Amino acid sequence: MSAAVVPRLIFAGTPHFAVPALTALLAGNYEVVAVYTQPDRPAGRGRQAQASPVKQVAATAGIPVQQPAGLRSAEAVAALREYASDLMIVAAYGLLLPPAVLAAPRLGCVNIHASLLPRWRGAAPIQRALAAGDTETGISIMQMEAGLDTGPVYATRAIPIAPRDTGGSLHDRLAGLGAATLLETLPGLLAGRLVPVPQAAQRATYAPKLTKAEARIDWTQPAVQLDRLIRAFDPWPVAETRLGGETLRLWAAQPREPVAGPLPGPPGRVLAAGRDGIDVATGAGLLRITRLQAPGKRPLAAADFCNARDLTGALFA
Repeated sequence: MSAAVVPRLIFAGTPHFAVPALTALLAGNYEVVAVYTQPDRPAGRGRQAQASPVKQVAATAGIPVQQPAGLRSAEAVAALREYASDLMIVAAYGLLLPPAVLAAPRLGCVNIHASLLPRWRGAAPIQRALAAGDTETGISIMQMEAGLDTGPVYATRAIPIAPRDTGGSLHDRLAGLGAATLLETLPGLLAGRLVPVPQAAQRATYAPKLTKAEARIDWTQPAVQLDRLIRAFDPWPVAETRLGGETLRLWAAQPREPVAGPLPGPPGRVLAAGRDGIDVATGAGLLRITRLQAPGKRPLAAADFCNARDLTGALFA
């Protein structure tokens, strides 16, 4: 690209999911005139203010970084307009963009969304797809509008969800796919050759933000569903269960083969515990826990965990 025709881009993102897209833009010699990311947050045991992953990349590249607490004020909108950008690219930014911001760049704002829209609009599409037992998911490059992930879509790319995918493994694959799909789509979008396709609103599903309260396992649910939840909640918020007075975190599990007849115990009862794992009765079938964590301890394989305690007959709640 010659200097006269290089588009002026603003990038808005915060967590690790957004990093591959920003890195790809920089490697592709696009002109990123500013990066917007959320304000530094306390993190770690010392609760020191920590820059977001996107800010760290932008600072290394020498790109101006803006970290407004919100974008609704006239001052924030005016500051963004001063960049005279052609397009704003958004990836897991974490702040709502008001209409004045959506209209500020010449071509508006596009979002890299981690689902095949209109399925799983909202904040946690990766985890909700896993928890629901979806067999595929993907990336959508969407023109942003005032509604939550309701805008027309420029491009989608699908990938299968592997049988043992976790929230973390699927996140990483989708982050890379999002960067690649953006680079494939961007030239046509900037040149005005692409026409976005409206979403079929009647097929929309919603992916609300994850909460710690959801992490508590309900053993009356089927083993298949509990396995999905444990994988979806890895690495956050991590599935939990109570044993006596302590909370155990469940990192990995797998449904057992169907058992003939009723299980010999109520949901949550440990029916066997040893080298192969901890078999727990559920609302339908057995769930074998293979990796878990006691309070203040590191995660352990179930075999090592059982070396320190006898769980046979225990009741998880």
